[in-house]
Amino acid sequence: MKKLLLSTIIFVATAATSFSAQKATLPDSTLRQYAAKMLMVGFKGDSVTDSSDAARYVRDLKVGGIILFDVDLTGTAKIGSRNITSKERLTKMTADLQRYAGGNLLIAIDQEGGMVRRLRPEYGYSQTVSQEYLGKINSRDTTMKYAGRMAKEIKESGVNVNLAPLIDVNVNPECPVIGALHRSYSSDTAIVSNNAKWSIEAHHRNGVLCAVKHFPGHGSSASDSHYGLTDVTDTWQSYELAPFRELISSGKVDMVMTAHIFQRNLDPEYPATLSKKIIDGVLRKQLGFEGVVLTDDMYMQGIIDNYKVEDAIVLAINAGADILVMGNNISTGYEPERPFHIVDMIVRAVKEGRIDQQRLIESNRRIDSLIDKLKH
Repeated sequence: MKKLLLSTIIFVATAATSFSAQKATLPDSTLRQYAAKMLMVGFKGDSVTDSSDAARYVRDLKVGGIILFDVDLTGTAKIGSRNITSKERLTKMTADLQRYAGGNLLIAIDQEGGMVRRLRPEYGYSQTVSQEYLGKINSRDTTMKYAGRMAKEIKESGVNVNLAPLIDVNVNPECPVIGALHRSYSSDTAIVSNNAKWSIEAHHRNGVLCAVKHFPGHGSSASDSHYGLTDVTDTWQSYELAPFRELISSGKVDMVMTAHIFQRNLDPEYPATLSKKIIDGVLRKQLGFEGVVLTDDMYMQGIIDNYKVEDAIVLAINAGADILVMGNNISTGYEPERPFHIVDMIVRAVKEGRIDQQRLIESNRRIDSLIDKLKH
């Protein structure tokens, strides 16, 4: 009997080992393809040539997304020093990017309006208003008017993703990254939800996808996660989830962007971007979101001051993030080879069993479904 039991244990252990090994059976080329599609990366310059970083990223590495900025924070930090200098040049560049990518490339900007906008009047675009302004008026017609005009210009410029609207609730009006910049529609969750719905509707009418942010809510913070650890445990309110819940249930949400914030009552160990309890547990299971989850920039100091880059990437993917944003445009500096290194890290982690290859497959399916929305 003991021999039979021992044989059974050995068989089960061997089978488990074999099964585990089978999880990483995709060839390296496929793993690299899947990993690259999960990246949304930035580059320097307002044009694309055969030898430029942008061409290498989309043509050779085949990243799934590009994020554009108008100010180069790793260089002069002047208006028009990065990717956007005029409507004409931007339109040509995005067309070239799609050509190098063979189409199906997600091209994103942050165009909330007000103080956070990449398409400025200086480049030939319309003047925008802040979300706070729209929340105070709280009129469907007004929000649809401004959001529609903004979305039309985004689409005309060849951009297909707006990393907006921001649906953080204005819990702390002095929050340096939300309230103080007039980025939140309101402290009233109904006003936030309604105006965000109208904005998304206007974008969809113009063929532009939206990413609502920053889950699970950044509006109560007293610091900026761009520059270090942001802990909202003592200030965060459960009603900050209400706009996410309302918009997700309405079926209007294309993407959700996570925040690099600690809420230790939701997860005592990891910030939201790296937390399976928050992304898979709260966002996926509790709120029922089945779409694409993308991170805020993975090189913000709220992450890199506290985690090794590779560890953070593994945690984010295992937590349920589908797209990792690497703008290459923050205080940590510009590194042309960074996207290639990130793909290497992801593939290595899969082969070592630290990431199940099924996570890459799931994320790629979600991204493909997202891209299909642009075709209808």
